[in-house]
Amino acid sequence: MDAWVWLIIALVAVVALALGAYAWQQSRKQRTERLQSTFGPEYDRAVERSGDRRQAESELEERRSRVERLRLREIPAEQRQRLQAAWTDTQTRFVDEPETAIQDAERLVDEAMEARGYPVGDDFDRRYDDLSVEYAHVLDNYRKARSVSVARGEGAEVTTEDLRDAMVCYRDLFRELLNTPASGESRRTA
Repeated sequence: MDAWVWLIIALVAVVALALGAYAWQQSRKQRTERLQSTFGPEYDRAVERSGDRRQAESELEERRSRVERLRLREIPAEQRQRLQAAWTDTQTRFVDEPETAIQDAERLVDEAMEARGYPVGDDFDRRYDDLSVEYAHVLDNYRKARSVSVARGEGAEVTTEDLRDAMVCYRDLFRELLNTPASGESRRTA
């Protein structure tokens, strides 16, 4: 073969490699943007916690896949009304019994999660991870409320203002859980 044929083959190979590298880079960029959009501040928390963006993105993809396998559903209207009435009662009792109301608020959030199809167990981190797929925009609230509940349960000094903040934080997630459409779309896209 002539030298110019080898030159053309080499040039085509270099262009093909460059296009492949560009496509791979764009794919990674789109994945990162999709995960940032889906998980919001939880994306940054996962990257910070793992110290490696790729590892964090793999973990977030794993969460998404796990939640896709769950049988998430809309809460039936009758059950939603019952839960809402229980929440209203709990919120009313907060004035006289703030600590009891916080316990009930946490229980009602768990009931709403279970009614939607989320596994509810003793592993808070797993619940948090599962919720992060659809509710990342209110999860900081859930974490704050949970920390107040845990501190109170461990006998730490918790002020009425701390309890009020926790109640508001639980309420935000509770409302989201009750109002999520059955289609499984996140609240941001619904």
